Amino acid sequence: MDVDAATQTMIDNLPAKTGRSLVEWFAVLDAAAPEKHGQAMALLKGEHGMTHGFANLVVLQHRARDAGPVSGDDLVDAQYTGGKAGLRPILDRILGAVADFGDDVEVAPKKTSVSLRRRKQFAVVEAASAKRVQLGINLGDAKPTERLKAAGGMCTHRVDIATIEDVDDELLRWLRDAYALA
Repeated sequence: MDVDAATQTMIDNLPAKTGRSLVEWFAVLDAAAPEKHGQAMALLKGEHGMTHGFANLVVLQHRARDAGPVSGDDLVDAQYTGGKAGLRPILDRILGAVADFGDDVEVAPKKTSVSLRRRKQFAVVEAASAKRVQLGINLGDAKPTERLKAAGGMCTHRVDIATIEDVDDELLRWLRDAYALA
């Protein structure tokens, strides 16, 4: 199983945090044979007292094991198919730009987004609809603008990008600032 650094850290911490390794949790799920993701989550959280984050990790890894390996390229390709295919140049432009920030930039594709990290996540790119890419950026307490909107959750700010021309000097400056903070 090929996983990003943050996921690997969680897997490494499983024995200390939950009392069992990932392989041992796989055996628990194999024995219980829950049919749905939610059932597996309920089992791990309810019967075994696991936190939501670790339960979700175990269930996703268990399902990925059964589905076979999926590469980062496959995950990205799946995000930019059909009506969203025309947005791929936006992602490619962003990835090309952040690659120039330093050799410590980690590109971590997920099922629905692409996380950009240094020591911690500094941005996340998501094909939010067929018409726009949403870029989440961690800029700390930077003042929001009409374009750089305040956001909650994993990123402090977000920018909607409709065309490759929207990946301009201002946006790249915000990304570089977020990289510097990470």
